[in-house]
Amino acid sequence: WNQLLKLSAPVEVSMSTEDELRQRKIINTISQMMPVVNFTHINSSTSAAKSVASVINMKKRYCVGDELIVMVDMYDFWGNKKTNGGDFLRVRIHTRALKAEASGRIVDFKNGTYHVHFTLFWEGKVDISLVLYHPSEGAAALWRVRNQGYDLISFIGTFINGSQNVKSECGFELPGENLCEYNDKTDVDSFYCFKPEKLPCESLTLLQSFNRKFTFLRPSNESSFQILLMYSSIMSFSLCDKGYTGFWRKNVWNPVYCTIKRFPSTEQIYSCLNNKKIYLMGDSTTRQWHSYLVKLLNGVPIDLSRIGLATPLSAVDLDMNNSLQFKRHNHPFVTSRSYTVKDVYYMSDELDQLVGGPNTIIAITLGQHFRPFPIRLFIRRVISIHRALERLLFRSPETKVIIKAENTREISTNAERLSDFHGYINYLIVKDMFKDLHVAFMDALDMTIASNSQKVHPNDKVVRNQVNMFLTYIC
Repeated sequence: WNQLLKLSAPVEVSMSTEDELRQRKIINTISQMMPVVNFTHINSSTSAAKSVASVINMKKRYCVGDELIVMVDMYDFWGNKKTNGGDFLRVRIHTRALKAEASGRIVDFKNGTYHVHFTLFWEGKVDISLVLYHPSEGAAALWRVRNQGYDLISFIGTFINGSQNVKSECGFELPGENLCEYNDKTDVDSFYCFKPEKLPCESLTLLQSFNRKFTFLRPSNESSFQILLMYSSIMSFSLCDKGYTGFWRKNVWNPVYCTIKRFPSTEQIYSCLNNKKIYLMGDSTTRQWHSYLVKLLNGVPIDLSRIGLATPLSAVDLDMNNSLQFKRHNHPFVTSRSYTVKDVYYMSDELDQLVGGPNTIIAITLGQHFRPFPIRLFIRRVISIHRALERLLFRSPETKVIIKAENTREISTNAERLSDFHGYINYLIVKDMFKDLHVAFMDALDMTIASNSQKVHPNDKVVRNQVNMFLTYIC
């Protein structure tokens, strides 16, 4: 890993010694979690079809709230027992008739055996789903290639001076000296464009990105990224009633750590938002919240299937005392559509501009657009936001802040760029980084895993419950 870090180090930017040490500690911690295994042949990688799952605490009668433990023994395509861990799994239980769903907890014994723990939240038949997203060989390769450089995505900037438009290559690593640099005020993050010959750097107006026909993977690695159904069956249990603690039921999310309020009417939502200044920051998954709330309050039919960030979205004054504003995060922002960079700032800079206070509400999410890039870029950005929140909460400790985790996304997307494996690493970093601050954490990853959501922009059920959690925290 140290060799990779030296070989692919970006243009140097300023970080405090404390933050540099923190970045290294995070990378080392994640590296120790990763499987150390090389892909040699598809038949020596983990096979879902050959692997075996069994309930190890089987009994005739279970109570709601009891734990069900499934043991999974992994085998390769040859039929040999795997001797290493690190397979990337997606596990859940559900009962379709009840619209009830929950995720499970995985214990990796690092020897090819896993225990999956499910809490039984409801009565009736339970369908157990264990899905192998990436074999350990694929997970190891994904971690290696993620940290090798910035070559998966290309950026094209448009510099404008009156009627003159000049396009130029942009990115986090560019050779040469004739560059325009765009950074946050703390100089932690920098983004560059080749400077046009006759236009100033300040004339950069539009930006767009494209997937390069490039891969860090060796051809043999690509076959290891298989999404395979490992085990799925219906198991019936006779459950006695001991109370409910947390799960999806009748399309409603019930967390174990709090009770979500219901907001069935626009009047209740208006009452909740009264005299509030709300800032939704990040990517299109928090823009879904904005779109949902605006359409709900305006009585417009809600369709969240087409959510994007190519067009600017300004603040919405709900009335004289309320405002609801969405701001997307700055570089990297990955979309082939041109978007303006003139009204977009680094999130840390945005936070430093806020006065804060008891009526200021901030929701932040980031991660999806960072998946195609080295993890150190994401870590630096999270550290920068953490520092900005420290400053904000120091001057205005009553400010309410919600950190929203990433959603799951489409399983058919290019694994090297966008796999949920990358999202899970981002999730672990965010969850750990902000635990020392007085902020709320919304586990959107768990919500979307449990509901088997396979879209980066989940359906109305998921968004409605995420917004209800957000409103519950406000009110």
